[in-house]
Amino acid sequence: MTACSFFITGTDTGSGKTWFTLALMRAFQSRGMTVTGMKPIASGCEETVAGLRNADALSIQAQSSTANEYAVINPYAFRPPIAPHIAAAQAGTEIDINCITSAYTVLSKQNDVVIVEGIGGWRVPLTHGASLVDLVRALNLPVILVVGLRLGCINHTLLSAETIVSDGLNLAGWAACHINPSYLEFGRTLHTLAESVPAPLLGVLPYLQVFDVEVLARQINVDLLWPPACTGSP
Repeated sequence: MTACSFFITGTDTGSGKTWFTLALMRAFQSRGMTVTGMKPIASGCEETVAGLRNADALSIQAQSSTANEYAVINPYAFRPPIAPHIAAAQAGTEIDINCITSAYTVLSKQNDVVIVEGIGGWRVPLTHGASLVDLVRALNLPVILVVGLRLGCINHTLLSAETIVSDGLNLAGWAACHINPSYLEFGRTLHTLAESVPAPLLGVLPYLQVFDVEVLARQINVDLLWPPACTGSP
């Protein structure tokens, strides 16, 4: 597999995972590395002439250094914006972790870095017998936790970080996303988390009304990630 890759998870849906994924891809690309992204499972997809497509996965495909078929970037695309195991059941299928790892292997052979974006939070079920944790273990990747700064995020962040570590995975870092401009305790919340999360703060993504990958990429310190221990084990 690739020399080094990362798995992006979040404190919840809407925490800023995709913006961070795209920004991290660009940050590594600015160092001269070939980088591709992957969103293995996506719900809330729209029907197109080419089939079901997810807007975030399309953005990741467009940002990637190498050209790959959409099905490799996003092996599982579901129409309803619901939990993936429920969406899969409604579609009459089941998410196969081996299918995802095979797609990842294709991407890893073409790039220096692969950034894999998860779905929802850390404990999201993928089937009735497997969860997101099992996928990360199969990929054997270090984890980056993306935190959407808003009311309640301190508890969500500390529980997520604690669980990632207790699951035996490598928490390589975390990032904060300013997703709510009306949240007045941004600074104090960030300070509390910086003192409590057992991993380096990689960057703080500002609130933007219009997405700008160059602006966001400059906020990420990839020196804290490279060269890392590029496996899922701590």
